[in-house]
Amino acid sequence: MSKGPVVILTALNLEYQAVRQKLASPQMHRHERGTRFEVGTVQGTTHRVALGLTSKGNHSAAVIAERAIQEFSPVAVLFVGVAGALWDATGLGDVVVASHVYAYHGGTSEDEGLKARPRVWEAPHGISQLAAHLARLNDWSDSASGHGDAPQVRFGAIAAGEVVQNSRISAEAKWIRQHYNDALAIEMEAAGVAQAGHLNGAPVAIIRGISDRADGTKNSADDRSRQPQAAANAAAFAIRLAVELAAEQEETAVHEVSAMPQDDRLRSSDTVGRPVSNTAHNSTVGIMAGSVTGSSVHLNTAPQESGPVNLIAALKGFRENLGRHHAEGALDKETYREALADLDSALRSAEGNTRDTSMRAAMTLRRLRGLVTECPALLAELVPLIAAAGDRA
Repeated sequence: MSKGPVVILTALNLEYQAVRQKLASPQMHRHERGTRFEVGTVQGTTHRVALGLTSKGNHSAAVIAERAIQEFSPVAVLFVGVAGALWDATGLGDVVVASHVYAYHGGTSEDEGLKARPRVWEAPHGISQLAAHLARLNDWSDSASGHGDAPQVRFGAIAAGEVVQNSRISAEAKWIRQHYNDALAIEMEAAGVAQAGHLNGAPVAIIRGISDRADGTKNSADDRSRQPQAAANAAAFAIRLAVELAAEQEETAVHEVSAMPQDDRLRSSDTVGRPVSNTAHNSTVGIMAGSVTGSSVHLNTAPQESGPVNLIAALKGFRENLGRHHAEGALDKETYREALADLDSALRSAEGNTRDTSMRAAMTLRRLRGLVTECPALLAELVPLIAAAGDRA
């Protein structure tokens, strides 16, 4: 599974700002070709999100989505923003999560009319299941929005084309409703993002807040007032989904490390400076080749203590290993700074040596775990320390 952040992409600045305001300390990240992303953590968590702007249209959305996937190796890509409703049953302000996406402009023109030849991408099963679960919990919307009834989350098809649809009586509007009558919403980017995810093996979710009914009112004053709330609703649900996706990825990484045979765990931790010593006299030593000629080699021959972990000493040792990973480039500056702050906080709590301080140390170390999931060796070293802090509580 990917160790990267969740990528969230939007087409409009309005949508971008709705997501950005939910991130703590976003930092600019520049792709080598000039595309700019911002990477921050979801407020109140350690889960990272990379945010990018694609501009309008399936083509530009596909290019930027693929660039983001290649750059970040994300847990998932979420495309977030506003859309028009195709049917009255979908309320203004509601959030539509795509069960599948139609690229509806595929077709063939024949004497009796335009025949539909769409491309279709289904949403990944795991993301659909998680989104449905969050919708049932119904704890994702901003309580302070103050805009009437709470928005509903609806699941269904989304139609993605190449033109702005702002009529219910035009020939194209009638054609869309005839051939894609199960689509709940219509927009212009989902097909490009879905294709990029398909080609690169990245899970994609399309999340749209309904701002209009594609009925000629798209540029009205009412629509301009509804767009910000629709964008905020979509952003709120997307952020909730992003946090859960990142948490699931973190738990999977921990289970993978815990399930390793002990020898594999030790090997995975060699890069964090686990003490290794060797003595060779008049000899040739080929450790990497697994050969020793004419000498003896001693690797940690001292017996390991089997007693309880000395948590204070272990945390101080982990601090040195954290610095080593940063120096070697395995941890970027911002991640290292946040990880160091969490570690120092856990160390102070552990030195308190009471049940409450030990509990705080364990909670802080769990937050720290989310920052080092990209470093299996650090993760393997941290897991028993979390357990040791919990045992003291």
